[in-house]
Amino acid sequence: MSIELPKHAQQQAITSIERYFRENMDEPIGNMQSGALLNFFLAEIGPTIYNKAIADVQENMQARLQELDYEVGKEEFGYWTAKRPARR
Repeated sequence: MSIELPKHAQQQAITSIERYFRENMDEPIGNMQSGALLNFFLAEIGPTIYNKAIADVQENMQARLQELDYEVGKEEFGYWTAKRPARR
């Protein structure tokens, strides 16, 4: 599975790469080179970032599932321990 950006996000990323090179490197980078660099990063580093995001979501969901017992769980066999009015 390759990681693809929506067209608008891809164009923003390319523009950002071009600006980064203009402001931080000795030589500017063109549009095609920026696109190629973006594709390289998506192919090479993208899966690592994606997998980390999945692991973070799983950890968050696991924490929420552990809280479920406290939030919606009901006490079992509580008839005799519940406070009831005394019979006459």
